[in-house]
Amino acid sequence: MKSSRLEAFSDGVFAVIITIMVLEMKVPQGTDLAALRPVLPVFLSYVFSFIFLGIYWNNHHHLMHAVTRISGGTLWANLHLLFWLSLTPFVTGWMGQNDFAAWPVALYGIVLFCSAWAYAILVWSLTSRGEKNPELAAALGKDLKGKISILIYAVAIPVAFARPLIACALYAVVAITWLIPDRRIERRLG
Repeated sequence: MKSSRLEAFSDGVFAVIITIMVLEMKVPQGTDLAALRPVLPVFLSYVFSFIFLGIYWNNHHHLMHAVTRISGGTLWANLHLLFWLSLTPFVTGWMGQNDFAAWPVALYGIVLFCSAWAYAILVWSLTSRGEKNPELAAALGKDLKGKISILIYAVAIPVAFARPLIACALYAVVAITWLIPDRRIERRLG
């Protein structure tokens, strides 16, 4: 099966997730800049999540363009990823509305961890047998960057209970490493 339908469906889900997130932001009462202060944590959590979703969308796009074949297992792996990403608006809102408190930051990290794990499963489903997508498998190699990202999330979740802002900083470290699309795919297939 070709990947174009999977990519189109996924693009639509990404768009809906981002739309839901922005609709969760409420317009503050008041006409001066001080009225924005109470919604600043909500806005910051939205920006944070928008960046994460943008990273996933961008890398998913590159991944799908490198794929020559997909299987039914890959369709399920992709749905698994979209499930975890679809929880982003909920945890984003909870984290922002509670000023980055411990439990919301930890749950946000759990969703990030599960999303990263689901992305790894998607990649594995595309590359598990070299004959499925051999160029993609060769381009990604052992995917050390993906494994380190999952590890950082796993460390950040318990840190959130003691120091929520440090956990957020760890989440940001992962985002920074992924801001530029995965060049391994571009180099191999470009």
